[in-house]
This record gives sequence, structure tokens and C-alpha cells, in this order.
Amino acid sequence: MRKWLIILFLPLCIVAQTATSQDGAGWLKDYETALADAKENNTNVLLYFTGSDWCAPCKMLKKDLFDTADFQSISDNYALLYIDIPRNMDLLSPNQAEHNHKVLAKHNKKGVFPLFVILNPKGKALDEYSGYSMTGDVQYHMALFSKYKN
Repeated sequence: MRKWLIILFLPLCIVAQTATSQDGAGWLKDYETALADAKENNTNVLLYFTGSDWCAPCKMLKKDLFDTADFQSISDNYALLYIDIPRNMDLLSPNQAEHNHKVLAKHNKKGVFPLFVILNPKGKALDEYSGYSMTGDVQYHMALFSKYKN
């Protein structure tokens, strides 16, 4: 009996953990949830487009930006929205893939990766910054985030 409970609840625990966070920073993966969170907390949305399994600059941003104390500190001022467009579609559920492509079509029409978009709580784009030189210099990213924190 205990073995069946573990088999049934282990996938739920994994889904619950990955559905609300990315690398411990509190990344959401649902557009409407992020907007609601921003409205409730009077913040903007930091929308991040990544190609997690193919975009080398996106992979480097994890270490050079997201894992830093500076980013962790400023991330509290945003509703964080993580939109992944991987080449290996097995990394996303069909519903998540469809959702991510809808957000991509709305806020990243050029298909640029990595891309950060600052949205107000109503979903209006305020600013954006694309790219990463992979040199460890994230001052332009942090300047954008600092400009729109509430």
C-alpha cells in the first residue's frame, strides 16, 4: 500500500515543485497567474523567454545572473514569468507548450532569445532587453530590472 502511495504522489510533488519555481527564484509559468500576482502585490512582471535546451546564452544566464544575490534581491520586486521554448518538446506538457507559444506570439514576435520583457500588471509591455554576451557582465540586465522595480 505504501509503495502505491509513493508511486501516485511522487509525480505530483515533482510537478508542484517545477510549476511554481525556476532555480529557486519563484518563477511562475502561467501568464495569467503572473499578471494576477503582479496586480495583487503592486509590482510589474519580469517575463523571461528562454530556449532552455539549446540557447547557450540562456544557459549561461543561470550562473551569471539568476544565481546571484543581486538578482535574488531584485526579484522580490517582480512577478517572475518563465517562458521556455525548448527544441525537445518532451520537456514541456502539451498544455504548457501551447501556453508558452501563445505568450511568445504576443510578447516576442521576433523570436529573440534570451529576452526579458517588463510588463505592467495589465500585461502592457513597458520595456525589454534581449541577448547576453556570455562575458559575465549583467549590468544592462540589472539596470533594466532596477528601473522598473516597484
